[in-house]
Amino acid sequence: MKRSKRRVTGLVRSGGMPLSRQLYERFRHAIASGQLRPGDRLPSIRGLAAELAMARGTVDAAYAMLAGEGYVVTRGQAGTIVSPELRDAAALDDVATFPARSSSQPRGRADPLLLQMGLPAIDLFPRKLWTHVIAREARRSSASDMMYPDPAGFEPLRQVIAAYLVSSRGIACDWRQVLVTNGFQGGLDLALRILLRRGDRAWIEDPCFPPVRSALELARAGLVAVPVDSDGMRVGDGIRQARRARLAVVTPSHQSPLGVSLSLPRRMELLRWANQADAYVIEDDYDSEFRFVGRPLPALKSLDRGQRVIYSGTFSKTLFPGLRLGYLVLPDRLLDSFIEVSASYSGGFNPFAQRVVAGFMAEGHFARHLKRMRKLYAARRAALAAALTAEFGERIRIELQPGGMHLLLRFIGRTQDARLAQLTRGDGFGAEPLSSRSIRHDCGQGLLVGFTNAAEADAPAIARRLRRAIEPVAERRARTD
Repeated sequence: MKRSKRRVTGLVRSGGMPLSRQLYERFRHAIASGQLRPGDRLPSIRGLAAELAMARGTVDAAYAMLAGEGYVVTRGQAGTIVSPELRDAAALDDVATFPARSSSQPRGRADPLLLQMGLPAIDLFPRKLWTHVIAREARRSSASDMMYPDPAGFEPLRQVIAAYLVSSRGIACDWRQVLVTNGFQGGLDLALRILLRRGDRAWIEDPCFPPVRSALELARAGLVAVPVDSDGMRVGDGIRQARRARLAVVTPSHQSPLGVSLSLPRRMELLRWANQADAYVIEDDYDSEFRFVGRPLPALKSLDRGQRVIYSGTFSKTLFPGLRLGYLVLPDRLLDSFIEVSASYSGGFNPFAQRVVAGFMAEGHFARHLKRMRKLYAARRAALAAALTAEFGERIRIELQPGGMHLLLRFIGRTQDARLAQLTRGDGFGAEPLSSRSIRHDCGQGLLVGFTNAAEADAPAIARRLRRAIEPVAERRARTD
């Protein structure tokens, strides 16, 4: 194992990019270009900090980002080295130095795949700030914090959520209507447990978000697949199929997976139906914070005068999915029954995490983080879309919607999307076939890809790698002959 003698140059002391990020980019480029090889040892944190006249914490943060993405590994007293699991130097340029996924990787690890759906930008989450809030809350803890949690959720968290929803989503609610849940899925399961009896019919968008379909099927509901077009769920079709349905689950701000928004006339039609049918609408507002054209659309709940909408939000997309925290905004008439069932069903959720999120929001960190992420995601989306267009040309059509965290790629004259997704998975991608989301109505063929964890500088290499993954073997061989 040799010691790297590469000097880190070109750091800008004043500018928009933090020094830790600049340092991370320099080392990543050195690995990509072959100047640092698998097994090479990086300078010690103390030594590099002294050489560059910067704080040790800055170097440590850069090394932590490299380690988190698999570029380097720490070997105790042996120091930090370039990961031996990286592919050989000849392949690094083609794969943009993304580490190969080891076949011996332990089950249960959640390392993000390339273009994986549903993940926020884990690489740029403010870990240092988050850790500071955690440490402060730990110091403030008392004996009362060790008691059983409130099944409705930590009161200060419910208060800041209510305040946030007024300003960001136009939802005027009392904090007592907010119920903290175990993520979106926990809130959905709770709602179905209370609102549905076996055999009750429930509307579901077609195409849909697969966990919603699974939850309804487990609840023994009769699925009513309502088709989606450019204006969102076709409410009239739902009424014709099942006027007396008990429930509808919708994603009105950014339909999952097509990305369209439910038009205002259809929103009003949906609310009229719910009032007349004595039904409820579960509004899954999973990524509405990330809109890149104009202001975020008001929530369906903001139009709800008959108290028929159950609003569902989650911190999985805005902070990180490991929190497993979400929330419901409930009609007054349902609040007591939801709290009662939540108490018997779960006994409350992770009180310490709730305190940390409450502090993070109350001090303005959450709003600032969302503002940074909106700007970052807009840039990453544009970079990936441009790179894919340059790589595939007229063979691809990218459906760019005003917001969201994923792209829909439609390939012209290509293999079925399930086959394309299978090919990409073999090369470390997390792309999903659109056709698998349909229930009864054909939504066409396409690949669903997330862009939030694809750095702008990596977009061309990612697009090139995606093209090589899905090209027929014969064509690949023809180019290399």
